[in-house]
Amino acid sequence: MDGHAPFLERVFSLDVREGSYVLEGIEGEIPDYVRGNYYLNGPARFVQGDLKYRHWLDGDGMVCSLQFGEKDVHLTNRYVRSRKFVDEAEAGQALYRTFGTAFDDDALIRGIALASPVNVSVYPFAGKLLAFGEQGLPYELDLVSLETLGEYTFGKRLNAISPFSAHPKFDSESGELFNFGIAFSSTQPMLNVYRFDAQANFIYRKRHALNSPCSIHDFALSKNYAVFYLSPYILDMGKLMGEGCTLMDALEWMPERGSRLLVLSRETGDEVATVEIGENYCLHLTQAFEDNDALILDVIELTEPVYDQYQVIPDLFSDVREARSVRLTVDVAKQSVRCRNELSYRMMCDFPAIDPRKTTQRCDDFWVLGISQSRKPGRKFLDQLVHLNWNDTHDIYQAPANHYLGGEPVFVGGPEEKDGAIICQMLDAENLKSFFVIFDAFDVAKGPVATLPLHSPIHLGFHACFEIT
Repeated sequence: MDGHAPFLERVFSLDVREGSYVLEGIEGEIPDYVRGNYYLNGPARFVQGDLKYRHWLDGDGMVCSLQFGEKDVHLTNRYVRSRKFVDEAEAGQALYRTFGTAFDDDALIRGIALASPVNVSVYPFAGKLLAFGEQGLPYELDLVSLETLGEYTFGKRLNAISPFSAHPKFDSESGELFNFGIAFSSTQPMLNVYRFDAQANFIYRKRHALNSPCSIHDFALSKNYAVFYLSPYILDMGKLMGEGCTLMDALEWMPERGSRLLVLSRETGDEVATVEIGENYCLHLTQAFEDNDALILDVIELTEPVYDQYQVIPDLFSDVREARSVRLTVDVAKQSVRCRNELSYRMMCDFPAIDPRKTTQRCDDFWVLGISQSRKPGRKFLDQLVHLNWNDTHDIYQAPANHYLGGEPVFVGGPEEKDGAIICQMLDAENLKSFFVIFDAFDVAKGPVATLPLHSPIHLGFHACFEIT
């Protein structure tokens, strides 16, 4: 397909190798406060036997870590040995239906669910390292070698049928983990909300009936609330369980049903408010915080879902829509939106990130990856790192031609308020060279302050994090 992403097909046909080595040939200077462990997860393998996957979410998950020490940076990357990965490795062929690929005699777990490729996110928690897929239990990995240790059940509080999302949220002060999962059903879909303390001890699981089996990928935490943006992107369970239907094909956009916010008490997990907010779509939320009696919610809004733009590999984002960074001021008591503000940057963007030390607090600076050729026909990909501020100022790093960016922009804070670094990936698709790049968080337009070349190219990942040591 003609478009604006030359050589993108090479990105999705990489033979990504597992490895562990010290990086060499680093250009520039790594800030001295960048000391600790960076973790990234994402889909890395898009061919299984004779089958080529069609959708970006289909690939088997691979976790990459960078250990930033005083003298060197050590990289390790390994596939997550999920049930899907192990079963298909033993069979030498694809066995399970995926998000966007179906084939003859493919399998669903218990006849109703996808086998997770565990390819979305990875986080350290309670002394463990957990890799998450879009649904199902997380997998525990060795903190150093990234060896897969098995499914993590939070002390047997969860089991194989527990719905559990890829977007847990962590309170930076209490260390608590909150998460959710959708129990999809054609009769009574349920939102399950979980709370664990900093030692991974179970506090509660609350269930909330949903009006429809809507797709929810993310949520946000403030001091007192957990907030869900419910978009009318509806899963037809009967269609999914039919032969040859992917989850992608079973999702239907129904804007006439409207979107709403579901606001829950963090303390109890009980519903506090439901707020009607129009008919837009939200995949990722940026943050939530409280200002006197108002709940402030920052989100990335689109007019339609974006999952259909993740296919057919390699022709991604061929008809991509613009995205809007939106700040909603919510009156929880009156269950209404007092004010709506939008920023002027309108390119398609994703993976919003803030300073993780400020989770649940006001953070007016945030970072996204954007697509410079948004609104133009033809395939394209993420090629901008954008620093945005709610004063409506922004600065943009534009990747060189034939270079693409990946990995949620991770903020690592320095000693002063406006000290900080952003870490993300860059891949030279023409020459098949991978790099991690580090920027001054508050002046990304000047380009990387350090470039870390890898020995061999790796996948462009989804979500990432940094653990200071």
